[in-house]
Amino acid sequence: MKIRWKLRMAAAQREVWTGAQLRRLLADKAGLELSAASVSALLTKEPTQVKLSTLAALCTALECSPNDLFEVDTTPVERPVRPPQSVAEPKAASSGGRSMPPL
Repeated sequence: MKIRWKLRMAAAQREVWTGAQLRRLLADKAGLELSAASVSALLTKEPTQVKLSTLAALCTALECSPNDLFEVDTTPVERPVRPPQSVAEPKAASSGGRSMPPL
């Protein structure tokens, strides 16, 4: 499964071109205060995780839905075929090790 982060495109479509503009919108419209570095990272990198409260604030500030911010590719991924594994037979007990209990 692949996830594509589209915040930069969603912001540009709403005439938001800089991190400073987005930061102001987040504070004014959604009440979320993020550092300049955090906003810059959201705009320039694909995050590995996003808090739901941050996602909601981005949607509020940009007047969009989560679908505008990321795209999920749910195409099944083919797994490589593994060769069958052989089952190892029990080893004979050595004179120095433990032996099997009597049957």
